[in-house]
Amino acid sequence: MADSTRIDEVLSTLDAELPQALERLKDFLRIPSISTDPAHRGDVRRAAEWLCAELAGLGFEASVRDTPGHPMVVAHSPKGTRRPLLFYGHYDVQPVDPLALWDRPPFEPEVQDTPEGRVIRARGAADDKGQLMTFVEAFRAWKAVHGALPSDLVLLFEGEEESGSPSLQPFLRENADELRAGIAMICDTSMYSDGRPAITTQLRGLLGEEIVIRAADRDLHSGSFGGLAANPIQLLVDVLATIKDAEGRITLPGFYDGVEELSDELAADWDALAFDAGDFLSRVGLRLPIGETGRTGLEMVWNRPTFEINGITGGYTGEGFKTVLPAEARAKVSFRLTGTQDPQAIRETFRAHVRAAIPADCTVAFHGHGASQASRMDIRDPAFAAAKQALSQEWGREAAYIGAGGSIPIAGDFKAILGMDSMLIGFGHDDDRIHSPNEKYNLESFAKGARSWARILAALA
Repeated sequence: MADSTRIDEVLSTLDAELPQALERLKDFLRIPSISTDPAHRGDVRRAAEWLCAELAGLGFEASVRDTPGHPMVVAHSPKGTRRPLLFYGHYDVQPVDPLALWDRPPFEPEVQDTPEGRVIRARGAADDKGQLMTFVEAFRAWKAVHGALPSDLVLLFEGEEESGSPSLQPFLRENADELRAGIAMICDTSMYSDGRPAITTQLRGLLGEEIVIRAADRDLHSGSFGGLAANPIQLLVDVLATIKDAEGRITLPGFYDGVEELSDELAADWDALAFDAGDFLSRVGLRLPIGETGRTGLEMVWNRPTFEINGITGGYTGEGFKTVLPAEARAKVSFRLTGTQDPQAIRETFRAHVRAAIPADCTVAFHGHGASQASRMDIRDPAFAAAKQALSQEWGREAAYIGAGGSIPIAGDFKAILGMDSMLIGFGHDDDRIHSPNEKYNLESFAKGARSWARILAALA
C-alpha cells in the first residue's frame, strides 16, 4: 500500500494542476459528441480519439475500438499483482435542444460564479465528461508523483450511453476476458442530496410496456352507441386501475417474488440520512407522500418495486369537444424492479392480466420497451469499506451507502456478462441540469472527485 506521504503528494499535485485540468476538460467539452444525432458521428469519433490520445500520453496502452455504432475506448495500465480494477464512463452527450433555452452556446464551456459555487457550464459537463475526467486526472497526478501508473487498471469509455448502448453488450461478450476485473468503478451518479459523498450500492431494474386496445372499426357517435359499444379508453383505465390495491401494493400474481428486504446495515445507513419525504416532494410542488403503506420514503424510491402509468392517449383531445367513443386507446406503463425480480416473467403476467379484462370482440396488442433486472452490490467486499473511508476522509463527513431509484444498465451488464460487482461513485448534484439546457458541473466536485479517486486508488493498492 502506498504510504500517506506519497498520497499527500498526489493530492497536492492535483491541487496545483487544477487550472491545467480545467483547460483539458474545456477542450473535451468543446467536442459535440452527440451520439443520437447521425450528423455528429464524426464528432463522437473525434472525442474518442481525443480521449485515447490523452490516455496514451499518460502511459496507458490505449486504443479506439470500432463497433457497429460508435467506438469504445479501451486502455490498460501495466500488469501487476494487485486486484484488477475496471473504470467505466461515457464520453457521448445528450442533444442540446431546445437551443433557445441555453444562456450561452452549449459547446463553448465557461467557468461561472453562481450562488451554488463555481461551476463549469457546457453540455456534458456533469454527464459524463467532467465525471470521467476525475478518473483521468487522478491517474495523471499518480503518475507524476510515483513515476508510473497504478498497475492492473482497465478503462472502458463508451460512446453510446446516451443512445441506449446498443453495442455495449456484444462488445462485453466479445472482449470478456480482456475486460473482466475484480470490481468495476462507475462514475456516472450523484452525491446524496445534502451534499455528502455516497456509494450507490443498488439500482432498480426497469420494464416498459405499451398497450394498444382496439374496439369498433371506427370512432363512434356517443349518442348512438354510448352505453352499448365497448369504449377502449374505459377498458384501458379499468384494467390499469386494478394493478394496485388500496395499500399501494401491486396485485399481479407472483409480482413480489425476488423482492428483498433491506439488510440491517443498509437500513441503519439510510435512517441516518434523515430523509424527509415531504421536503423532497416540496421541491416539485407537492407535499403529501403516497405509496406503499408501512414503508419509509427512501424504501419506496430505492428498495421497493413500482408500477407507473407514463402516458395515455385516445379519442379526441383537440380544441372544442367531440362526443365519440374512440376506436383505439393506448397507454405506456413502466415497472421499477428490485431484488431478483424477473422482468420477463412480470411482462408475461402483466400481459395475461390485461388480456383477461378485454371483451372477446376487442383486441389488445403489446409493445415491449426494454427489460432489465435490478442490481445490488455485495458491500461485504472489503473494497466498499475502503472506498467509503477514503471518501469520508476527502470530504470531511461520513460517506453513505445509498440506493438509486433509477436504472444504470451497465452495472447489471457487468454482473451478468463479466461476473463482477460495480461500485457507483459520482460527484454530481441534483441541480446539475443534466439532459437539460445550461448543464453545469460544480468545480469542487471536479477537484475533490479527482482527489477522491486518488485516495481510493491508494486504499485499494
